[in-house]
Amino acid sequence: MQFMPNQVMGYDRTITVFSPDGRLLQVEYAKKAVSLGALALGIVFKGGVLLMADRYRTDKLLIPDSVKKVFKIEEHIGMTSAGFISDARVIVKKARLRAQQHKMTYGEPMDVEGLVKYLADTEQAYTQYGGIRPFGVSLLIGGCEGTKPSLFLIEPSGIYFKYKAKAVGTNQEDEVNKMLEKGYKENMELKAAMKLGVSAFKKALGKQFAITRLETSIITIKGTESIAPTALTK
Repeated sequence: MQFMPNQVMGYDRTITVFSPDGRLLQVEYAKKAVSLGALALGIVFKGGVLLMADRYRTDKLLIPDSVKKVFKIEEHIGMTSAGFISDARVIVKKARLRAQQHKMTYGEPMDVEGLVKYLADTEQAYTQYGGIRPFGVSLLIGGCEGTKPSLFLIEPSGIYFKYKAKAVGTNQEDEVNKMLEKGYKENMELKAAMKLGVSAFKKALGKQFAITRLETSIITIKGTESIAPTALTK
């Protein structure tokens, strides 16, 4: 049986139908949206996790702090993303609510991977029901439980992985990740992690790089702390 052009196109018009070669095209389009997003990265250092994101908006009259790319979920959990920031904000609300419910129910903070599994399940659910679309966002979630910092990536398909360092977004994602692979060291200090992160953004942004474009937070046993752009160069 031969497929007419309009029948072939139909596979990318619905989220719940596989194409003849076994692909969910709407999910692949969501991944493409992530690759076109502004760069975000996470690096595990000795005692914590560094999350860094490009605010990307460079309007002269824009107040930089009004563009949020790194979010505090709980004292010991933070999140950044690449893709549609509006989608990310919806997930941030879901994550904060889930963390609060867990703390109210069990009297203790939610473990990082438990929250990651919940959010991954949420993203996966949006790939299998009609009338909705996948979240066009990849999430980097950093957390610190005791002396064990951890960094997770959740993709639009709902799968997740654990990393020591990872960058998402921008069409130079592969080059930036190779740079992280080369520069990453076990138990590296915070200053070394910040230096590596800034170097990665310089590589990706080139002449457009400005330290004020970066939004940075660290998650340690003491909690989540924002880092001013000027502190990244010290």
